[in-house]
Amino acid sequence: MQNMFKSRLLVLLIVAVMMLLSACGSSSSSSEAKAGSGGSDKLTIGFSQVGAESEWRTANTESVKSAITGAGHELKFSDAQQKQENQLKAIRDFIAQDVDAIVFSPVVETGFETVLQEAKTAGIPVFLADRAVDIEDDSLWTAFIGSDFVEEGRKAANWLVEEYKDHEGDVNIAELQGTVGSAPAIDRKEGFEEVLADHPKFKIIKTQTGDFTRSKGKEVMEAFLKDEGENIDVLFSHNDDMAIGAIQAIEEYGLKPAEDIKIIGVDGVKGAFEAMADGKMNVTVECNPLFGEQLVEIIESHLAGEEVEKRIAVEESVYTMDQAAELLPDRKY
Repeated sequence: MQNMFKSRLLVLLIVAVMMLLSACGSSSSSSEAKAGSGGSDKLTIGFSQVGAESEWRTANTESVKSAITGAGHELKFSDAQQKQENQLKAIRDFIAQDVDAIVFSPVVETGFETVLQEAKTAGIPVFLADRAVDIEDDSLWTAFIGSDFVEEGRKAANWLVEEYKDHEGDVNIAELQGTVGSAPAIDRKEGFEEVLADHPKFKIIKTQTGDFTRSKGKEVMEAFLKDEGENIDVLFSHNDDMAIGAIQAIEEYGLKPAEDIKIIGVDGVKGAFEAMADGKMNVTVECNPLFGEQLVEIIESHLAGEEVEKRIAVEESVYTMDQAAELLPDRKY
């Protein structure tokens, strides 16, 4: 009788231990569960893009979308049309649909803390593409892949310093800024001014946003020329599309772009190479948009439980007018 009691007690203890272990296993966070769902499994990835304001953005969108679908994953895409409220709604929609990962390129740097906390609470990792966010808690996003915008600004300024190294007297610069509050606009300006701080002859006499669009770049350059005219020596544009719009304004004003006014752009789009080959633009600092496959690999690695780097930079170059004709046929964007 005593042996039977001990046997039953042992069975009860074993059952209790198994139930306890089962309970512990089920208490894992939803983010841990998602982290084990990577590998070859089909993922659902939400992608919120800034908009379609430039050739660069169009190429970047296509690179990311084709990489996601090409890897066999389901894509949920939203175009924010350069409005933060659209992007916030899209991210919340992705959360409600319980996607496996969210990718977005922030319209502006700030104002995303709450929605990113919602994604974290839901256990959905967030990946930043091209643009960063300015928040105190970096645990709210998993990884960033894109360009070093500050360095791009430095590259533009370094070219300018070299170009005018033998020039005596002031060099007057007009600046077309990107979207106000966006990471590339803030950082490219910072890098540009950082270099020029050591060269006082370079003076920014006009600066205004062109919102990264060709039409706005033309409109703002027309206003610059109306105010300053031939007093402008250099145009520094935060992207190539605004520079191309500005070139139209300069020609309509009766000046020769790249001669009367030196033109510096950023992005390295095909339109910039065409302008350089035509002798209308001096230099473009590359900002490579074709990182879709690399981004998908990072997402897959993270969801497979692997550790990924917090910040991943893409490789980029600087291209000048004398290289354009040779390189133009091979430009992919």
